[in-house]
Amino acid sequence: MLLVSAAALVDVDGRVLISRRPSEKILGGLWEFPGGKLELNEKPEEALMRELHEELGIKTWKSCLAPLSFSYFDYKEFDLLLLLFVCRKWEGIIQPREGQELRWVFPKEIQNFPMPEADKPFIPVLRDLL
Repeated sequence: MLLVSAAALVDVDGRVLISRRPSEKILGGLWEFPGGKLELNEKPEEALMRELHEELGIKTWKSCLAPLSFSYFDYKEFDLLLLLFVCRKWEGIIQPREGQELRWVFPKEIQNFPMPEADKPFIPVLRDLL
């Protein structure tokens, strides 16, 4: 079981940041919410704060991460439990530090981007929330 924390980063206009996975990685070319795998003994919020800094160069705090939902998907290669948090406050300028493509989109537009199966259940939740 792979445990992953991800963030729906929401800007002042109500748009959400999505990130395109590099083509050479598993599920390459698909769009997802930024985040990553939990390391040994790491809490979900800690992992997400670390991943956001590593991937995007931003800093946020546990108090700014609101748990929203989770999803599970049985991929052929692994089982994934994905935890989604909403974050509206961070410090720094978002930059693609791992060569990934980034895009700010309104929740109603997210469905137009091919996403991994585990991310898809979050689309209607974000559309209703935002």
